[in-house]
Amino acid sequence: MARVLRASRRLIFSISRPISPISPSLQSLKPLFASRFQSRDYITEMRKSTIESNLLRTLRSEIQYELEYSPPQQFEKEFDSFSIEDRKGEQWIRLRGKHGEEEDIKIEVTMFDGAVPVKKSGGGGGGGEDVKLHMSLIVDISKGENCDVLEFICSAWPDALEIQKVFMLRRDGTPGAPYVGPEFKELDDELQKELQEYLEARGVNDELADFLHAYMMNKDKTELINWMENVKCFVDK
Repeated sequence: MARVLRASRRLIFSISRPISPISPSLQSLKPLFASRFQSRDYITEMRKSTIESNLLRTLRSEIQYELEYSPPQQFEKEFDSFSIEDRKGEQWIRLRGKHGEEEDIKIEVTMFDGAVPVKKSGGGGGGGEDVKLHMSLIVDISKGENCDVLEFICSAWPDALEIQKVFMLRRDGTPGAPYVGPEFKELDDELQKELQEYLEARGVNDELADFLHAYMMNKDKTELINWMENVKCFVDK
């Protein structure tokens, strides 16, 4: 028992003793530690600066290349009977037009959303493959505010416009699961032909598809340059 008490007293005594200050030898090492930490921070900042400088240099080079090699053109905001709504930074454009006195036509056009491989044209026997780009069109034809909408879903290739689907959209009282009609290719050939001609009579035709491809190629380049400029400005702050 006495042995236990002596051990307890020694433990209490050791805990209660004041902590000795840092020895002079350790004090002398503090500037060395601080110097090492400062050096490490400096190296980190240098690496960060080098990475950002390289990124900025590459962005400037890419922007200059795009502007010099094939700069974006200034397209008219009209085509045939349609006016064009194009907002900077968006991946679609909208066309509006009229047919006769009653019909309003609205066309929403995506940027390129697909492609298929094709053989390169031209002589020389070089062969090789190119790509044919695809975009989607939603064409809404209406006759007044309270009238239903006849909607065409179309595929636009550089040289052709194809109907994929035809809907009747109700502006009010639409059931939860409306019947949307069959696939266009399943319709009778004569009905397909008449619907195609109906759309073409309103200016939605191969010529429009050709124009939209040129317009979207230009928009794609413009948006790419704007995107790179925005990234550059952010990194450069």
